[in-house]
Amino acid sequence: MPVLSVTFAPTPAIPFSRHRIPSATKIQCCSSSQANNGYASSTFPEKQRLASSSVAGKVPPPRPHRIILVRHGESEGNVDESVYTRTADPKISLTEKGKAQARECGKAIREMIKKDGIESWKVYFYVSPYRRTRETLRFVGRAFERSRIAGVREEPRLREQDFGIELFGTNLQFSRGKKGNFQDREKMRVEKKLRNLYGRFFFRFPDGESAADVYDRITGFRETLRSDIDIGRFQPPGDRNPGMNLVIVSHGLTLRVFLMRWYKWTVEQFHGLNNFGNGRMMVMEKGYGGRYSLAMHHTEDELRKFGLTDDMLADQEWQKFAKPGELNYDCPMLTSFFTHFDDERSTSDSKLIMP
Repeated sequence: MPVLSVTFAPTPAIPFSRHRIPSATKIQCCSSSQANNGYASSTFPEKQRLASSSVAGKVPPPRPHRIILVRHGESEGNVDESVYTRTADPKISLTEKGKAQARECGKAIREMIKKDGIESWKVYFYVSPYRRTRETLRFVGRAFERSRIAGVREEPRLREQDFGIELFGTNLQFSRGKKGNFQDREKMRVEKKLRNLYGRFFFRFPDGESAADVYDRITGFRETLRSDIDIGRFQPPGDRNPGMNLVIVSHGLTLRVFLMRWYKWTVEQFHGLNNFGNGRMMVMEKGYGGRYSLAMHHTEDELRKFGLTDDMLADQEWQKFAKPGELNYDCPMLTSFFTHFDDERSTSDSKLIMP
């Protein structure tokens, strides 16, 4: 599969008011209270804040400035597929090159955020529980002091596509000292060839997942993420920091499916996407109306290399200026579903030129 190597263009600095950075020596999950029939009204203060804001008509908490998607650094499995025959997929580590890629990615993220000119900027991380993504997180995180890290959440729904259980034997018997969950290298090669013939989105590996299955669990994660954004879960109650940046550390296919789900891309459009390289990132930046657009940070050439079509690029331009909740009634992707518009246009044009 072609690999997208992305370079990043600086974004213009936006002046914001100065915010105090709170002390971060301790993390307080919740506090106790005997109010409300024994239920702690302060256990989830962000929910209380959201409810009071809705009632009072107050402005909701500021949306994070960016959602940054990071693919893990080069792993042992990326350079030697035989690793999967002796190491379970969730336990595969980064190579030394992968660790260096993650460190450079962290530095690039920091430099990108600093150019915003927001004094109190912070980052909040979501990470797949696989070893290679957790290691990537650690090396990315070295670019940030503790006061800049608002929090981190391990999210199993961000895990790699499950390629199935290939047994070395029958009835879960031991074979060569191994038991289940390890891949048969030759059989996996055959399955991947079948996937290319069948279609990457719908092909399901035996006892594993299809990209469509990943889409279903990513839909659940997306709803959690949207809820977190709406209630301002990333910052302490009362804070209105406009410089929050979310970083999602995951896997190539999972991140492409995430983008597909977020922007409602079709299966055909998904099939046209290219993987972005190990330790690389795609940036969804908040546009002028409050929605997130890839076109706010990336150039047209970068997005075309990723696989975006003319229609997808046009939609990203619309996303730059649209407000949350708005619909694109002139969505150019309509033409991918309906074929009679050209006939209507031709009929209309012919009427205009009739004597």
